[in-house]
Amino acid sequence: MTQIEPQNQLTLDLSRKHKIEGSQATARQTAELLRSVISQQRVPYTNQAGALIDAVKAIGEQLIAANPVELAVGNIVRRVLHIIREEDLSLTTAAIGGLNLSAVSDDENDDDRDGDSTLSAAAVAAAARSTLRPPSLQTLLEDTPVSAAVPQTSSSGGDSEGKSKSADKSSRSRKLKHDVIEAVNELIQDIVTCHEQIAEQAVEHIHQNEVILTLGSSRTVLEFLFAAKEKKRSFRVFVAEGAPRYQGHLLAKELVARGLQTTLITDSAVFAMISRVNMVIVGAHAVMANGGVIAPVGMNLVALAAQKHAVPFVVLAGSHKLCPLYPHNPEVLLNELRSPSELLDFGEFSDCMDFGSGSGSPLLHVVNPAFDYVPPKLVSLFITDAGGHNPSYMYRLIADYYSADDLVVQRRATAGN
Repeated sequence: MTQIEPQNQLTLDLSRKHKIEGSQATARQTAELLRSVISQQRVPYTNQAGALIDAVKAIGEQLIAANPVELAVGNIVRRVLHIIREEDLSLTTAAIGGLNLSAVSDDENDDDRDGDSTLSAAAVAAAARSTLRPPSLQTLLEDTPVSAAVPQTSSSGGDSEGKSKSADKSSRSRKLKHDVIEAVNELIQDIVTCHEQIAEQAVEHIHQNEVILTLGSSRTVLEFLFAAKEKKRSFRVFVAEGAPRYQGHLLAKELVARGLQTTLITDSAVFAMISRVNMVIVGAHAVMANGGVIAPVGMNLVALAAQKHAVPFVVLAGSHKLCPLYPHNPEVLLNELRSPSELLDFGEFSDCMDFGSGSGSPLLHVVNPAFDYVPPKLVSLFITDAGGHNPSYMYRLIADYYSADDLVVQRRATAGN
């Protein structure tokens, strides 16, 4: 618990930086912070995975609370928790398999081998359960068959074996941390290279003389389109400006700088232009477990226009944006309201927003949501760093990255609470 306070400032820094650098930078910084927490955590001999899980959840709760709209933060916390569970189970299985192998080598009886094989399966299940909760009498009893499988020779041999077990536990503790940190390093590398991995698939989806429509600004979309141009594909891009922040202006400028034919249109012109479009390619803020997409405001309008004219609607998203939650989950904050100053000049509209009506409320209300929700039925294809997938398959892909026990990131309650 002593390590939580110095990282409070880091949680605030992450909540600020996501507004400037985007989800990818926030996801990378979250993974790096959790890697630091794991490397500094002192792991006990017993319940090693549980200690790491509690440490990650303690920081993860603060990170998610500091920035609930940025779902990538919670995604990375859950990914790291899943890594800890997977690495611990792998080590437990290997250790128990080694014990049973040595027991079998002392007895060539086929029936005994069958018994040892059955014992190994039961021991693996017991050990996997025990690593995810504090040690208890039941846990110790469950572990008894494992130690019984090792032949005892003499009292002096028992002392030697006790020292050996202690050394093995210390070695296993270090190996668990090492393996988890290595896996987190691989996760960070996947986050850093997700744009490149998605862009490599561009030539399979963009063909000669096509017209592509996108909305707002997305680095993933930018790299995807540029990768197709690098493969000698000639095509035109329509960019909807993405009011009221007009991020599409930035994307259009980048596309022109890289030599792509670009046409900038207003958001209200999407339905008028969609009949000329061969494919819609957009980025995402998050992809939910049901295949729905949280995206910049105005995206649902584009998706409806694409469906009306039978134009494929393709979503690009790195694996760090795949969220195991559903839109109806209470942990999901689907939207945030941005400043009215993005829509109105307060000086020009001050009279309309005056409290002069006598009712105690302004005459003019301004609502400026940041995101839209696009249901899965409007999405044709997802392209991630793991390949292309139909919306109906996303729940299965997401299930490979997360554990069901970690969907709600909350520390285990102690006896004093």
